[in-house]
Amino acid sequence: MPTRFSATRKHRGNVSAGKGRVGKHRKHPGGRGKAGGQHHHRTNMDKYHPGYFGKVGMRHFRLQQARYWRPVINIQNLWSLIPEEKREDALKNSSASSAVVIDTLANGYGKVLGKGSLPNIPIIVKARFVSKEAEQSIRAVGGVVELVA
Repeated sequence: MPTRFSATRKHRGNVSAGKGRVGKHRKHPGGRGKAGGQHHHRTNMDKYHPGYFGKVGMRHFRLQQARYWRPVINIQNLWSLIPEEKREDALKNSSASSAVVIDTLANGYGKVLGKGSLPNIPIIVKARFVSKEAEQSIRAVGGVVELVA
């Protein structure tokens, strides 16, 4: 926008320059920024920003993130953790003596969930956490669940 159209040019010669007749246009009469939110701007904060001040919930002192590490895998994807040749051998001779061992922790998974189904071959699943449905599905095909620390 050219300078000749600016409000300052229009107000030349006008005493108050559009800032009112009685009160003067002073620098920051209400305070800078969010000042006064708990004092003279309280009604605005309460009306338009409820819950802005205060705390919610409980602090967790000494939060150790590693305790909550548990990437999940469904039982329908457990077979993908077994190498291809072992998978074929297990499908050919599916006897209880040659159960396939699947270590989920070594493959980067912390919990086994129960979505999907397994082939009817006995397996041994080693995991930190196993859901109830997953354990039932593994036991249904003659498998065993071992909980690892």
